[in-house]
Amino acid sequence: MHIQKTLRGHTIYFDRCPRIIATGTIAGPKESAGIVGSFVDMALDDDMFGESTFEKAECKMLSYAIDTAISNADLDRERIDVLFSGDLLNQIISASFAARDFEIPFLGVYSACSTMSESIMLAASMVNAGYVKSAVAATGSHFASAERQYRYPLEQGTTRPPQSQWTVTGAGACVISDGDRGIKIVNATMGKVVDYGVTDVNNMGAAMAPACCHTLIQHFRDTNTTPEDYDLILSGDLGALGSRILKDLCWEKGVDISSRHVDCGEIVYKVIEDEFQGGSGAGCSAVVFNSYVYSKMKSKLFKRVLFAATGALLSTVSSGQGESIPCISHAVQLEV
Repeated sequence: MHIQKTLRGHTIYFDRCPRIIATGTIAGPKESAGIVGSFVDMALDDDMFGESTFEKAECKMLSYAIDTAISNADLDRERIDVLFSGDLLNQIISASFAARDFEIPFLGVYSACSTMSESIMLAASMVNAGYVKSAVAATGSHFASAERQYRYPLEQGTTRPPQSQWTVTGAGACVISDGDRGIKIVNATMGKVVDYGVTDVNNMGAAMAPACCHTLIQHFRDTNTTPEDYDLILSGDLGALGSRILKDLCWEKGVDISSRHVDCGEIVYKVIEDEFQGGSGAGCSAVVFNSYVYSKMKSKLFKRVLFAATGALLSTVSSGQGESIPCISHAVQLEV
C-alpha cells in the first residue's frame, strides 16, 4: 500500500514528485505590456476578449488557459483525470462555467488570490497518491469584474487610493502528471488563516503579508531549509507595499528573504507611477508563474523555486459589516 509521506508541521512531501509538464496563459493588454507579455501564450489587445460582459470574458480566458495547457502537454482532454480550479467571483462562476466546456471531473476550490498554489498542491496530492495520472490546476481574474464585485463599478469613476493594487486581467493553468518529464513538485506547505486586523479593502498587501510570512517561516522550519537554499522565493499578490511588509515581518522573525524574494504583483506591470502598488488578483500569480517563471525554470535559470501565492478571504458583505480581512497563503516547492 502506497502511503503519502508527511513532514512535521504543515508540509506534505511528495515522494513521487509529480511534474508540471506544460502550462497555458493569457493576459490582458495592460499586463502584456509588462514582463509577461513575451511569455504568455496569448496577449490580448482587448480585455473584453470578444464577449459582451467582463464576467464572460474572464470565463473565456480561463477556458483558453486550460485548453492551451492541455494542448501544450500534447494530451487529449480525455487524458486529464481531474480539473482543480477557482476564481474570485461569487460561486466561482468563472471556473465552474469554464468547466462545462470540458468533459473532465471538476473540483472547484476557493482560496482567493492564493488559488493557484492551492490548486497545484491539491492536484499534486492526487497525482502523488496514485489516484489520478494527470490533473490540471488553473485560475484567473479580470480587473473589471473584480472591481464590480469587491469595490465600485468602473462607471462610478471612483478615485483609487495610493495603497491600492490593480486586479490582473489574465488566467493561467498547468498540467500536472506522474511522468518523468517536466518540473518536479517536491512538497507543499498548507497555510492557515491569519488576520492582523486590517480593514482597508484597498490595502491588500498589508492584509496578506502576515499570512505569507507565516507560511514561509513554517515551510523553512518544516523542511529545514533557509532562503539561500532557493533561487527564487515567489510570493503572489502583495504588490510593492505588501512585499516590503513581508520582508520586514520575516526579518523580525530572524529570516532574511530579501536576496531571494520577488513578488508577482511587483513585476507583472511596467514599473511606472500609474500602477500604484502593482498587481493582485487570482490571475496575477497564475500568469506570472505559468509564463515567465515556468519559462525560466525550463531554461534552468531558476532550478529551485518556492512559490507562495497569497489570498484575502473577504467579501463585500463582510467588509460592509466592518469585519477585518482574514488571509491565507499556500506554498509549493518546485525543482528542475
